[in-house]
Amino acid sequence: MSAVTAPTGSSSASTWDRVRTFRPPNRYLPIIATAALFIGLFGVGGMRYDGLTDPQVLLSLLIDNAFLIVLGVGMTFVILTGGIDLSVGSVVALSTMIAAKTLDMGWSPYLSIVAVLATGTLLGLLMGLLIHYFDIQPFIATLAGLFLARGLTYLISVESISIKDPTFTDLAFRTVWIGDYYIRWTAIIALLTVAVAAYVLGRTRFGRTVYAIGGNEASAMLMGLRVAFTKVGVYVISGFCAALAGLLFSLYILSGNSLHAIGMELDAIAAVVIGGTLLTGGRGYVVGSLLGVLVLGIIKTLISFDGTLSSYWIRIITGVLLLAFVVVQRFATRRRA
Repeated sequence: MSAVTAPTGSSSASTWDRVRTFRPPNRYLPIIATAALFIGLFGVGGMRYDGLTDPQVLLSLLIDNAFLIVLGVGMTFVILTGGIDLSVGSVVALSTMIAAKTLDMGWSPYLSIVAVLATGTLLGLLMGLLIHYFDIQPFIATLAGLFLARGLTYLISVESISIKDPTFTDLAFRTVWIGDYYIRWTAIIALLTVAVAAYVLGRTRFGRTVYAIGGNEASAMLMGLRVAFTKVGVYVISGFCAALAGLLFSLYILSGNSLHAIGMELDAIAAVVIGGTLLTGGRGYVVGSLLGVLVLGIIKTLISFDGTLSSYWIRIITGVLLLAFVVVQRFATRRRA
């Protein structure tokens, strides 16, 4: 058998060399790795379990994880600046309680939605101001926000409140059919959020400043960038996204409860890190966070299809993946340095 040789001719040879030496930019490698992991898990599951390769399974992943996708978008903005937001899970719970309580009191559903979004945005603004102007560590400031938001949920009610408003129930079950398959509006809202966030980070001065702060905040200040506005702004965005995620979660579960979303902030952080965003900031994409959420979702789906594994395996596998991606990030940053 003859060896494979490059095509003859100078132009053909140069084209062949470019094909052989083609390598995607390093900044895209984490997203490619996450996408490969998702495709691999989906492929292995498809070979092992009947029905997993149905396109509706993929659409259901988006439907079931719409709130976590939105939460991951807000967390991506924060982590890109080198910060962290531990309050988002409690803000999700607070959002469900505000929505359920105000609707139970007879408020207009649209006024209830505005109240939820305003509350989350205000909490994000307060934490951003504390972090930048009072030089409080993001971990401490957002931990205080976590306790504050969770405490407010108990102040509203210690009992679960059902959501029976016709507008909310209509939104919860409204679907868009794509041939024989369907997707719900909650998933469409999540995908639109990802698209808007990707545009902001990739095409606006605010987005470039986010990356600059994560790379080196002192250098960003010396370049005359709006560091204060941007640092506070990412926590405002995170608070808004947490409130929006709370609305989507309330549509998903149609109730408000002070025990909702316990630990969801850790799921959001895990999804962002698995999606390739550096914990030290300055590098990452919201599309990677979307893929990270889908990886966590496919793990849950595989365990559900198996039927013999405990739900605790979800945490175990997530922990292993998170540790692996953090180690890879560590080696990557050392190599770059």
